[in-house]
Amino acid sequence: MSAMKNLVGWIDDRFPLTANWKAHLSEYYAPKNFNFWYFFGSLALLVLVIQILTGIFLTMNYKPDSTLAFLSVEYIMRDVEWGWLIRYMHSTGASMFFVVVYLHMFRGLIYGSYRKPRELIWIFGMMIYLALMAEAFMGYLLPWGQMSFWGAQVIISLFGAIPFVGDALSLWIRGDFVVSDATLNRFFAFHVIALPLVLVGLVAAHIIALHEVGSNNPEGIEIKKHKDPVTHIPLDGIPFHPYYSVKDIVGVIVFLMVFSAIVFFAPEFGGWFLEPDNFIPANPFKTPEHIVPLWYFTPFYAILRAVPDKFLGVVGMGAGVVIMFFLPWLDRSKVKSIRYRGTLYKAILTVFIISFIGLGYLGTQPPTPGLTMLARVFSVIYFGFFVLMPWYTAIDKTKPVPERIPE
Repeated sequence: MSAMKNLVGWIDDRFPLTANWKAHLSEYYAPKNFNFWYFFGSLALLVLVIQILTGIFLTMNYKPDSTLAFLSVEYIMRDVEWGWLIRYMHSTGASMFFVVVYLHMFRGLIYGSYRKPRELIWIFGMMIYLALMAEAFMGYLLPWGQMSFWGAQVIISLFGAIPFVGDALSLWIRGDFVVSDATLNRFFAFHVIALPLVLVGLVAAHIIALHEVGSNNPEGIEIKKHKDPVTHIPLDGIPFHPYYSVKDIVGVIVFLMVFSAIVFFAPEFGGWFLEPDNFIPANPFKTPEHIVPLWYFTPFYAILRAVPDKFLGVVGMGAGVVIMFFLPWLDRSKVKSIRYRGTLYKAILTVFIISFIGLGYLGTQPPTPGLTMLARVFSVIYFGFFVLMPWYTAIDKTKPVPERIPE
């Protein structure tokens, strides 16, 4: 025991190990009323680790070459020991990452976790979301299947709609006049090196910013306002470790049960996680009947298709993500948590969630006049939720918020 203390003391003299342990775990006081929704932050970190580890093993056998990429994936699936498991863990992890992140964002939405003083936490979170979208898009090309190839072809060509610089920008992204070996190599470099580094850095910044101002809670009450006069410990707070670190293990176990069930019994998940067309080698001379991105991009893809003009569609698709960055300054409500908001906000939020899910579904369907019109209605609702937020949050009738977290 004394040897361990001496070792820790030796490290502390050279590196702030104990200070960081106390600042971010044992003496980081979190609200005592965390619920189910607060599992998803730690689960997002878990999936990031899974993706990095499985990605490392996949790159050991993957060939970023347009003539060998598809065959190397088949080699991983059929000949590499446990290669099929690593590949399915990685492909399932990509979709589960977005499931967890969307639920994490929804929790922030219902409890007002983006409100002052947590604006920067929300900004870092949105930057993580953008980096994750780029990471997923570039990784999607790597199997070099039919849907991978044509999905990249369609999405990159959208940049060509930008006035003056569009064609040059598309050429710069592809590295060639068409999606080719050059595109595959640069996407591989970004997917396995550049973007993971960006993601890890943003996650660290997200956590540091969170621990600087403290965690929000379902009541939307700032626990730092009421501290013990002697110890200066928040009266409504408890140490993150061991209380929440142990509680998070329960969430991790349940998540891994669901994750494992998908990996072992339904890795394609009915074509939502892995499309049938992506088990066919990329063919530049044969276009798939229906080109769609993976499910986590489809809400924004539906907005793109809902706009008749190509350039305005690209602007609408980008604006659908960018507008979320401004959420902390659009919400004018007197309260943070949905528990104390009025019926108006709850109704509008419900319609917004329905529209977002509806756009996600419509983005997977072949465009028809009826579905396109429905996508336009959902798009108006989606943007209306943000644009009109200063008005309806200001007039919404709210309930009084207690000074302390109720027992």
